[in-house]
Amino acid sequence: MPRRARLGGRLGATSAITATAHKLARIIYRLLKRGEHYVQQGLEAYEKKYRERLLHNLKKTAAALGLEVTQKQPLPPCVS
Repeated sequence: MPRRARLGGRLGATSAITATAHKLARIIYRLLKRGEHYVQQGLEAYEKKYRERLLHNLKKTAAALGLEVTQKQPLPPCVS
């Protein structure tokens, strides 16, 4: 469970388990209340969202320090 591991680093194992259980309870309640079906997003979607969140926070921190974050541009292929 990637989410629990990340929360565990910040909050500790006990709090991470409680937070994950609370998140699952909210999802289940919403699904039962609205009569919807659960659609699992998949690990790729979660990792993409996590990466975007990290990048956003990095840019915000860099801006606070007066720096700018840019992505590396791929180099064109060499001609020999």
